Amino acid sequence: MNAIATLAALGIASAALLAVAAPEGREHRGAGMERFKQADTNGDGMISRDEAKALPKLLEHFSEIDTNGDGFLTQDEMRAFHEKRREEMRAAHWKKLDTNGDGKISLEEAMANAPRLAEHFSAVDTNGDGFITPDEMKAAHARHARK
Repeated sequence: MNAIATLAALGIASAALLAVAAPEGREHRGAGMERFKQADTNGDGMISRDEAKALPKLLEHFSEIDTNGDGFLTQDEMRAFHEKRREEMRAAHWKKLDTNGDGKISLEEAMANAPRLAEHFSAVDTNGDGFITPDEMKAAHARHARK
């Protein structure tokens, strides 16, 4: 399942954009909460623009993360932004693999664009139709995450 791990890592790598974003995994959530608390220097449970100045990448995306426009970032806003970024990275990666744009990845596309995925193609293609769909990829990610 190295191909699945590689694909998952690509999606999760986008999370590195924000040092204080709390990834979904239980083992990462505590670390994300701790980073959030460290950034929240006044302890009010939110990160102000002034507090975000210590984290340049966070400050760069502050307005985008602050979806309600109140000038503060909450943990919920941070999680939502993290998930949005992760989905954007998955979509971009999928588009790179799905070179003919038909919404699924053939073995030929996998061989040309993701050799490690091609090695595990049959394990991901659970219905055996010769294509990997987004749902099959998502299920493969979930199976891998449970291990």
